[in-house]
Amino acid sequence: MKTFCGRANPTTGSLEWVEEDEDYDYHQEIARSRYADMLHDKDRNMKYYQGIRAAVSRVKGRGEKAIVLDIGTGTGLLSMMAASAGADFCYAVEVFKPMANAAVKIVEKNGFHDKIKVINKHSTEVTVGPDGDMQCRANILVTELFDTELIGEGALPTYEHAHKYLVQEGCEAVPHRATVYVQLVESKRMWSWNKLFPVHVEAEDGEKIIVSPSEMENCPGVPSVCDIQLNQMPSSDFTILSDVVTMFSVDFSKPVRSASTCYRVQLEPVKSGKAQIVLSWWDIDMDPSGTINCTMAPYWVKPTSAFQWRDHWMQCVYFLPKEEQVLQGQKVHLTACRDEYSVWYTLQKAREEDENKADARVESPVCRCQAHLLWNRPRFGELNDQNRTRQYIKSLMNVNSVCLCISDGSLLPVLAHYLGAEQVFTLENSAVSCSVMKKFFKANHLEDKIKIVEARPELLTSSHLEDKKISVLVGEPFFTTSLLPWHNLYFWYARTAVTEHLASNVTVLPQSAALHMMIVEFQVRLSFYYFFFLQNSLNFRESKEAEPHPLWEYPCKSLSNPQEVLLFDFRKTVPQHYNAMVMDFNPLPLSRKGKSHGAVLWMEYHLTADISVSTGLMQISNEKGNCEWNPHCKQAVYFFSSVIESETLADLPSAVTYAINFDTKTGEIAMDFKLL
Repeated sequence: MKTFCGRANPTTGSLEWVEEDEDYDYHQEIARSRYADMLHDKDRNMKYYQGIRAAVSRVKGRGEKAIVLDIGTGTGLLSMMAASAGADFCYAVEVFKPMANAAVKIVEKNGFHDKIKVINKHSTEVTVGPDGDMQCRANILVTELFDTELIGEGALPTYEHAHKYLVQEGCEAVPHRATVYVQLVESKRMWSWNKLFPVHVEAEDGEKIIVSPSEMENCPGVPSVCDIQLNQMPSSDFTILSDVVTMFSVDFSKPVRSASTCYRVQLEPVKSGKAQIVLSWWDIDMDPSGTINCTMAPYWVKPTSAFQWRDHWMQCVYFLPKEEQVLQGQKVHLTACRDEYSVWYTLQKAREEDENKADARVESPVCRCQAHLLWNRPRFGELNDQNRTRQYIKSLMNVNSVCLCISDGSLLPVLAHYLGAEQVFTLENSAVSCSVMKKFFKANHLEDKIKIVEARPELLTSSHLEDKKISVLVGEPFFTTSLLPWHNLYFWYARTAVTEHLASNVTVLPQSAALHMMIVEFQVRLSFYYFFFLQNSLNFRESKEAEPHPLWEYPCKSLSNPQEVLLFDFRKTVPQHYNAMVMDFNPLPLSRKGKSHGAVLWMEYHLTADISVSTGLMQISNEKGNCEWNPHCKQAVYFFSSVIESETLADLPSAVTYAINFDTKTGEIAMDFKLL
């Protein structure tokens, strides 16, 4: 049975109907999940097994049968650990049907079908009794319901329900407890992901400063946590203002309350500075004594501990509602509030008279300026990148006459105006981008200087442009619908759609774009690549496509030189009957030994003949081939279906051959690779 799925094509902007198999969404959900990373997390698995074995032993030592409830079993791994540790019976609960089906097969194949019952339900729907899903309540509760924020996957309400209805009072729990830690820091880099800094523009008539609306400056942002690999953040990018302190802990062996609450700790700054960021992570004790511990602490907290790469559990960055000046030795209060699924923080100066008073509830941060709805955190960082902005300023120096900007929520219209454009129009595709840009122009007293046109490019009319022809067409390009680097080629399609409104000698900026590629070896494990046990899903369509990844968080080294593989000329319209096809299987020579894990692809925009902006590789930093990537953009990674490892240069495959096809009708890029 087939089904039709409607999709907005991010490159062409058109709505398309695609025929898919009935279980297509299941394949996508499995292929994009992080099951593989969890299964390859040796530290996690070892600690879970030690904790489960110890819990079974304690129950058996009391002369009881060990009955295990495993909530969120996934592949059934933890239930199989329990069965192999001597548990009498395990109830393995998994709500996601394709995963539950996989667990049944895996349990069967490993010979545990008589010890483990897989229940394809949400745990809150599980029944207990002679005719129920479980014959009796369990006395060992095993779960892995945690995300980077600990509670974001609904761990608290799940535990609350389980203690009420599914497990015995005084049960063993693995993990036994979780503890959340915090540290106060100052970081211009991380703060730039949530606030827009003033932009300085050197114009002919003096320096201009682009400022944010006060509404944006005072906005706390969106409530969702910013989860990143803090272990890839150099210590030079932040200043530690406090010691690490325990914020709160949860004992999973006792009844858990999911109701909203607040916690408060007192901090004594170890250094004066601007408190902007709360860094947070957690650890879990697998046993009551805390001897079996699994920690997410970053490198500067436990520098001697063995580094365990994880992509499923990282560290949290929380933005304070506003930056607060703190003084060394002058105590402050940090308050953490949480609901069932999220945590947020506020900072107050400590006062002796209220040290013992509970803080009033602090509402979850909500974006009211709309900028945080339009721009995600990497986009804020990109807009705050002064080096990048300077490249656009240099390229716009000779702009004059009538200018049209096509990008979502861009500062280019303001730059164009300050640098000499007589009249500026900006095309905004959404009500949110229109609203944000209106506020922005008003804050800079430009509401009468820059006209916002809320229309799709193909619906642009002469009246929108006051019957004027466009002499300069500009774009970053950036569009909120883009996921892969080449999706921003929407600018080319938009340029084509507005051709009738362009002057014959129009200047297009950027004038062209190039797709670049490089073969790499990842020095850490990317979960998508190691998805060994669900090969059927990997053989589905996703495995034949590139996936977006922020490679500044995932260290890799180059095995080949970067190579330009496709060129797109924005000075011309999109060809109507043309496929930009790279000749089948061109060679890309390999120059370093290593494991050829895949190809990384990115776009480079040629603003002018001699000014370019890269969305990918910034530089190869040393002779080992270590790469530095644009931290504001996701790069595309195409994982090879097999890996060739070369120990010496003599063992190297001579090249990777590639075929890349850009279909101008659909805006899609198809690719294939062969290792020679």
